[in-house]
Amino acid sequence: MDLQLLVICLLTAGINLIGTLAYAARIAGVRTRRIAMSFALFNILVLVSRTSNSFLGPFLAKRIETRLADGGGEALLGDFRMVLFSASVAVAAGIALVPTGQRLFARAIGYFQQHRSTTRMLLRSASPAGLRTIRDAIALPQAHQWHELAKPRGVGWGVLVANCLAQALITVGVLASLYAGYLNPEFRVTASQLSAVINGFATILLFALIDPQLSVMTDDVVEGRVSEPLFRRTIVWISFSRLAGTLLAQAFFLPSAQAVAWIANHV
Repeated sequence: MDLQLLVICLLTAGINLIGTLAYAARIAGVRTRRIAMSFALFNILVLVSRTSNSFLGPFLAKRIETRLADGGGEALLGDFRMVLFSASVAVAAGIALVPTGQRLFARAIGYFQQHRSTTRMLLRSASPAGLRTIRDAIALPQAHQWHELAKPRGVGWGVLVANCLAQALITVGVLASLYAGYLNPEFRVTASQLSAVINGFATILLFALIDPQLSVMTDDVVEGRVSEPLFRRTIVWISFSRLAGTLLAQAFFLPSAQAVAWIANHV
């Protein structure tokens, strides 16, 4: 793996790690009963994750141009699969860090509630005291927590499958459109702009089916109709469906790229 590909994989991993840890903000909101503030943190992290995904475009485009200039275009498929694999590894790491994330978000919510300054909160996280807080919050899932996943999930398989599909499509959206430019070099620019064809459908799935389910369940927890352990299990199951989506993206990647290359000829 060369330096350029390593940077792309690390950026992809960072984006997916942030997106996975964002779910921990919901758990922290339920624990602190600061639902609005937790949703604000959740939305910030999701926005950072999804916006940062667009920054991958220039790096990946440069990768394609470099490969083509060197006559190594046939190696691009392996490069892109490595990028997808880095996304799966990051999501798996994010699931393991959910206990740590919920502790950090709970403390961030408490700090913001007291000082009412996002800038001050960010500066505090980089201070020695903030670093000690991060160190003290580190915790990995315990064995009994994994066993509890056998209990009721809180959401149906339909929601989990929909989230899996949406995450798979979002994961391949930018990658497939750029690789489509390699498959159809005559309309390379057109293909690179068609990631919205894939991401648009995935975004509709997420905001129309997944987010309302979690929002309603959050209200139910606050009102006492749903227990906190059940809510935490739901978040873990949603996270696992995200991981399954990044793995499914490996199968979706090439067909999606071929579909975008075909659409580029007919738009």
